[in-house]
Amino acid sequence: MIHVSHAAASEVLRLQARRHNPKLVFRLSTQPSSCLAMSYALTFDEVIQSNDCVYECNGVQVVVDAQSLTAVDGLVLDYSEDLMGGGFRFHNPNAKQNCGCGNSFSLTDASIQAS
Repeated sequence: MIHVSHAAASEVLRLQARRHNPKLVFRLSTQPSSCLAMSYALTFDEVIQSNDCVYECNGVQVVVDAQSLTAVDGLVLDYSEDLMGGGFRFHNPNAKQNCGCGNSFSLTDASIQAS
């Protein structure tokens, strides 16, 4: 299950409206990262694949591919603004280590991965 805060949902809907394409869905995925093992990827997509999981969260349809879901199951996506600007924040109960950038994570301790 993926959770999207009200603030994150508002920002996703704002960004989606700017694209002027009602067919777009919000896709959350993971990809390899040079910082830690994985990073989060947020995109808009027109296609829902057969192996995708679809969640409805605060008015936002969130699509997650099956491979990424194992790494982000239970994730809470939030959005906040500060003096440096706004950004999405990821609260992932599966992450054992997070990078200072907030976008990269590993599922096990880096010392274990290096072995």
